[in-house]
Amino acid sequence: MMRRSPLHRAGAAVIVALLLLTAWLAVGPWLTVRGIERALERRDTAALDRYVDFPMLRANLKAQLDDRLVRAAGPDAGASMLGAFALAALGGASGMAVDTLATPTGITLLLQGHAVWQRAHGRTVGGDAWAATEPARPLRNAQLRYASLSRFTATVEHADGRQTVFVLQRRGLRWKLVDIRLPAIAPS
Repeated sequence: MMRRSPLHRAGAAVIVALLLLTAWLAVGPWLTVRGIERALERRDTAALDRYVDFPMLRANLKAQLDDRLVRAAGPDAGASMLGAFALAALGGASGMAVDTLATPTGITLLLQGHAVWQRAHGRTVGGDAWAATEPARPLRNAQLRYASLSRFTATVEHADGRQTVFVLQRRGLRWKLVDIRLPAIAPS
């Protein structure tokens, strides 16, 4: 019977550790998406805070809204002083809305509003008026895929064909939600 040398055992341990680390990194985005879903179902904003980079999310949402405002206003809106003032005021208002809502407290308020809306429309578990409401599930049926080794997307297609893309980014060994690419504005 051959005995393995300590060097062989150490080499095997390193290989096993590397395989486990690779597996952890590979399934990390799925675990993060599931963690976000569970936190929303339980209305647990402390848990949600572990999966969302709120400062980066706010910055990305503000940039999207500012871009939409400028595009909606048209190319001549900033040419006049009144147009520039109006764009600045609207940008400030949308920025304050994002600053308020894209926080754990803001998410709590949105989830409470969601629960009131669900109850008002009779959407409760089992149809019982006093039962718990159906939880928010924004990532239900999302198409999950890697965009790169450090970016992952969860794309939700809406009934009208538009899409919302949730972007996760790897930070060391953890994944966090950093952006929500809002759906295109529906044609009128």
